[in-house]
Amino acid sequence: MQSLLERKMLKIKNLKISVDNKEIIKDLNLEIKQGEIHALMGPNGSGKSTLSNVLAGKDGYNVTGEILYKEKDLLKMPIEERARKGLFMAFQYPIEIPGVNTINFLKSSLNAIRKSNKKEVLDTFEFLNLVKEKAKALNVNGSTLNSSGNFVADITMGSYITYDDSEDYILITD
Repeated sequence: MQSLLERKMLKIKNLKISVDNKEIIKDLNLEIKQGEIHALMGPNGSGKSTLSNVLAGKDGYNVTGEILYKEKDLLKMPIEERARKGLFMAFQYPIEIPGVNTINFLKSSLNAIRKSNKKEVLDTFEFLNLVKEKAKALNVNGSTLNSSGNFVADITMGSYITYDDSEDYILITD
């Protein structure tokens, strides 16, 4: 049996991505194991957003190669299944939705994932206790999640706060 740190969450093999016959990514190979943190950096036009979009399931790309997420073919998964399995994307400049604060968004997201995994949904009291517990572990103030301020930081922190320790996930920020 593989140890948790040996389990591959994401495996990309010989990935090629093009748009309108222009090759953006050529022969990318990458493995991310459980517990690892990776940052892809490079100049504009180097393919970071293209890779993020393909991983998240955005249409419009010609993709060849293999992408396995938790040992399943990611390229065959619809967007909703990717999100339910723990792969989701937070945008750098999201549109603010009046009346929807981050905490309500995270509670709805977590409960949708829990429901799809046949787990009980959390009521507001249980969810807020979870937020306090995880925020304390991060040594951050969870009350910032009640505003619609820095959404990317909130979602990044929120993805940990709502993270079920028995599940793996990948958060892509672009």
